Amino acid sequence: MTTRAESAARTRRELLAAAGALLDEGGPEAVTLRAVGAAAGVSRGAPYGHFVDKGELLASVAIESWSTLTAALRELREDSRLAPADRLRRSLHLLLDLARGRPHRYAIMFVAPERNPEALLGAASETQDAFLDIVADVVGSADARRSAALLMASTHGVASMEANGQLDGEKWGTSAPELVDELIDLVGDRANRG
Repeated sequence: MTTRAESAARTRRELLAAAGALLDEGGPEAVTLRAVGAAAGVSRGAPYGHFVDKGELLASVAIESWSTLTAALRELREDSRLAPADRLRRSLHLLLDLARGRPHRYAIMFVAPERNPEALLGAASETQDAFLDIVADVVGSADARRSAALLMASTHGVASMEANGQLDGEKWGTSAPELVDELIDLVGDRANRG
């Protein structure tokens, strides 16, 4: 028999999944508590029992997205079939793929919500810690923080330029994936010289 807590947890997961799907399809404007409840197939009032408002719901989607990325990075780091530089390359391409494939979700991940911004920052920090571990495997622990910050911030900038149509291949003669690969090569070369 399903307990009340298990049922509530399942409903919350269904609401978050529905909110994520609506966000991915139509952006934040498409996400309302009523639309999420309808998409999840629950009663009209159910979303209000789990989320105070749309802001809290979107923040929860962002937190869940960071957590999913953290799990993917940890799994990637444990993949012994890949060389450390290949794990680093794949980790940055995960971030770039998220920005390209789910731009609305990616955007809310980088905006501190009005309520409980610490939860979002905590989830982002866990992702950053997992990424730091991957970077340290390539450049060593002494240079990991600076290199990881450079790689993550630069990849975020590349993704932002591409999303806004400012990374025109004709003008710059490159693409977002090529730039990410170039960043990795630059950091790797610096580590090899040091």
